[in-house]
Amino acid sequence: MRRAGSTDGLAASPFRVDRDRIVASPFFARLAGVTQVVSSAGSGLLVHNRLTHSLKVAQVARGIAERLLATPAAAELLRTLGGCDLDVVEAAALAHDLGHPPFGHLGEEVLDRLARERFGLADGFEGNAQTLRIVTTTDVRGPAGAGLDLTAAVRAALLKYPWTRLDHPHPHPKDAAVPPRGAGEPPDAPGTGSLKFSCYRSDLEDLVQARAPFVGLVADTQQTVEASVMDTADDIAYAIHDLEDFHRAGVLQHTTVAAELGSWLDGALDLAALPTADLVARVHRPGHSLEALRRRLHAKDSWVVDDDAFAAAVRRVHAELVDGLLGVPFDGSAAAERAVAAFSGTWTERLVGGVVAVADPHPRTGHVTLAGQQWHEVAVLKFVHHRFVLGRPDLALHQRGQATLLTALVEALRDWLTDRHQRSRLPSRLDDLVGLAYDEYRVLGVDEPERLAVGRAVIDFVSSLTDAQAVAMLDVLSGRSNYLWTDSLVL
Repeated sequence: MRRAGSTDGLAASPFRVDRDRIVASPFFARLAGVTQVVSSAGSGLLVHNRLTHSLKVAQVARGIAERLLATPAAAELLRTLGGCDLDVVEAAALAHDLGHPPFGHLGEEVLDRLARERFGLADGFEGNAQTLRIVTTTDVRGPAGAGLDLTAAVRAALLKYPWTRLDHPHPHPKDAAVPPRGAGEPPDAPGTGSLKFSCYRSDLEDLVQARAPFVGLVADTQQTVEASVMDTADDIAYAIHDLEDFHRAGVLQHTTVAAELGSWLDGALDLAALPTADLVARVHRPGHSLEALRRRLHAKDSWVVDDDAFAAAVRRVHAELVDGLLGVPFDGSAAAERAVAAFSGTWTERLVGGVVAVADPHPRTGHVTLAGQQWHEVAVLKFVHHRFVLGRPDLALHQRGQATLLTALVEALRDWLTDRHQRSRLPSRLDDLVGLAYDEYRVLGVDEPERLAVGRAVIDFVSSLTDAQAVAMLDVLSGRSNYLWTDSLVL
């Protein structure tokens, strides 16, 4: 059986029931208040949040699946690998970011550091693992009262990184000669386990059960077909819509992006001959950052990197982004909006059209992946975003403030939990999470389950807040707010 679960609800298909439960979950609704890259509350602009991102990923994922299933050879291959159901793909895409904490990836990094260093949680925090925890454990809207009672197929499709941080499966993928994407340890934190993973140790039984129908069909460290479709769609949506946002905001400047791409195209041979030390020393000069990207791709993904394809990708992005979209500043006019829509539509169609199914994928990719040329184009599009948005000092200043806020909130809640005089007045949800975590750690037979339960409960609680709720709760706990009633406890 590829599925487990009931068919209650408005739909006859259990996979449609899964989709309906996900959409009805308050964890899904909260994504409207969770940062994608920058907070819409702080930017004053209509930028993507985690909810609108998830909706676009679902749209792209279903389009990929429909296209592959309409190709007889691809459809037959997918069938032998466990199948590709459209509703499973869509449900997984809608749910894939449920575990993202306030303030996007910055929040993920902060909570992981606090979980490991302040609370001694070996698993730390990881947004993908938190997603599995939500749908199997901490969401209480399912018929069983714990999790959403999703089918095995949908749970398996959520597992982008089907391993725990440290010890499952054995041998662990972090120790492989060629680790799968995300499985390697952070270079600045050796011994901490995989950088990316989709399951905490406490939820391992759910991972094993969800993957059981696919044993012998896909490798232990490979995504299911439906997870691979979702992951590819996530890459495509991310590569395109963040560029839209920052073009609207006027952050992506024609001159600087044109100088970077144009300088590399004009001087590619000279840049390729530069010693690494010289390249690093001059990385802020036009063209040098893009050359550094080319070298990183060779170092990490030599199985697919091709210099001719890379150069073609730079030329295409230059023509369609620099000469096209950025050629005219965004002014809010109908013509400007049409230009953004045309850019998004053209690139979505091109990238979805470049998705292929492969029987024997490289460890760093999946059974459903981008063809070589489109893979390079996504790498270049993401580079533009990282180089000219994420690297901005003003965004870094904003994010340092958010990191300080999250750290203070976690510390304040920990102090409350360990205050024996005030423990009885905890928010009910936080108290429930402590009890849940304690039971899990006691079953696992770990030392000091009470101490670990406090840490996991605080991390679970804070990660389930929206950006605004995190700010409001710290204002209340620090005495800066004059309001007695806030939405800071709602979920």
